Amino acid sequence: MPDGPLIVQSDKSILLEVDHARAEEARRAIAPFAELERAPEHVHTYRLTNLGLWNARAAGHDAEQVVDTLIAYSRYPVPHSLLVDVAETMGRYGRLTLHSHPTHGLVLESTDAAVLAEVLKSKRTTGLVGERVDGSSVVVHPSERGNLKQALVKLGWPAEDLAGYVDGEAHAIDLRTTTTPVYPGEEASDWTPRPYQQQAVDGFFHGGSGVVVLPCGAGKTIVGAGAMAEAKTTTLILVTNTVSARQWRDELVRRTSLTEDEIGEYSGSRKEIRPVTIATYQVLTTKRKGVYTHLELLDARDWGLIVYDEVHLLPAPIFRMTADLQARRRLGLTATLVREDGREDEVFSLIGPKRYDAPWKDIEAQGYIAPADCVEVRLTLPEHERMLYATAEPEDKYRLAACAPGKNRVVEQIVADHPDDQVLVIGQYIDQLEELAEHLDSPLITGSTTVRERQKLFAAFRAGEISRLVVSKVANFSIDLPEASVAIQVSGSFGSRQEEAQRLGRVMRPKQDGRTAHFYAVVARDTVDQDFAAHRQRFLAEQGYAYRIVDAEDLDTVP
Repeated sequence: MPDGPLIVQSDKSILLEVDHARAEEARRAIAPFAELERAPEHVHTYRLTNLGLWNARAAGHDAEQVVDTLIAYSRYPVPHSLLVDVAETMGRYGRLTLHSHPTHGLVLESTDAAVLAEVLKSKRTTGLVGERVDGSSVVVHPSERGNLKQALVKLGWPAEDLAGYVDGEAHAIDLRTTTTPVYPGEEASDWTPRPYQQQAVDGFFHGGSGVVVLPCGAGKTIVGAGAMAEAKTTTLILVTNTVSARQWRDELVRRTSLTEDEIGEYSGSRKEIRPVTIATYQVLTTKRKGVYTHLELLDARDWGLIVYDEVHLLPAPIFRMTADLQARRRLGLTATLVREDGREDEVFSLIGPKRYDAPWKDIEAQGYIAPADCVEVRLTLPEHERMLYATAEPEDKYRLAACAPGKNRVVEQIVADHPDDQVLVIGQYIDQLEELAEHLDSPLITGSTTVRERQKLFAAFRAGEISRLVVSKVANFSIDLPEASVAIQVSGSFGSRQEEAQRLGRVMRPKQDGRTAHFYAVVARDTVDQDFAAHRQRFLAEQGYAYRIVDAEDLDTVP
């Protein structure tokens, strides 16, 4: 009997024995199609889901590959019923296709008349389709293209969208082979996209629209620039905040033929519409008297490409807007497809399926992101704080645990242990961060810090003029600080795995001297803080990183 590291069960769960000699090999093999559910010390639990299998199918994996992988790594015979189910689930993707018909325009076509009859019978498709063209196809109004794809995913028959895209307004964009200096003191240098970045661009264009998954620090902006150079069209880029918008602008000026005059910023402070326009999610979702007042931006130009940065954070209203943009090429960029609101199916149906996914460990092995050492530091609360926590109302428990005063001492100890490193201290609660900033004599950046002041402090950090920054969750998103090599997380958004990915990503940029990045999570023992930390760490386990757990009292002995 083969001694594999996996136990594959008929309920679609997969158990991975972490200490097995082939565990890492197996984890990488199942990562394209299985989702990690739990990651305790010795046995990790994955699950096969319809969406995971459809994403794998769209990314080029077929059912035979998935079946062969499960059989090759399983310790026991894989239940035949599960193998059949995998094949049938993956076979559902593409049974329905959307096409452009020379006479009838947009049509939904099926190779299986019974499937078409089933979806047309459903109330979910009522009003989304028109008359029958023939026995295998039906007319779809172009305005319902996105809504129909959403409905079909929920029905379990995801449609492959082959209807094509409008070219949009042409605009010359090329990648430079020599960078243009942007920051003071920066020098020009020769460069080319990394192999995986080019593969991501190729995978995106082969599929037409969809999502590229790359680690933080692996250069997702370069993939966006590469897609723009391939499309050579006016482009709308949607980002999380104004600082991110300006980093995108700087990177496009540095790497492409675009000039600053060709790039507009559409944010709370500026309303510029240019051939390449970078808009914040916040301004697009701003309502006045119940109306989204800036939606005209979506029709302001004949956009040929729309780029969604940090697509896992896409606000719900943007999904509704995206349903009307299905004729435009759409590129989603993210470090993780995990959404805390469970709307992964809407990313799949409206932005597009996963087109490229590079595991963090693979990029690390190639030297493009720094190796990471992840440590959870557990702090025991003093007796009076434990009693206060024990008798608190449920809604107050996390804040009490997350803001435990003892964390200040732990953070000071960690900072003292890294005297030559650039350190970020990241947290959720402003009063806690204000106290830490005072203790560490370090600048503090929060949501109320002006964009000008943020940029000034980030620039000083990049230049090494300051070695420590205390930051709120504004640092979760698209902040480029390659010099940061230590991140200390004192509190977070409950059990958010996506936030864990972003925060680890702050220190994953490759270091010139090849040093290891350090990511510390300071956690109050025997509280919901510890429970939420375990949930957040699922993301890291999924990527192949292991958390070491140390006691706060033993910090002096941690290597």
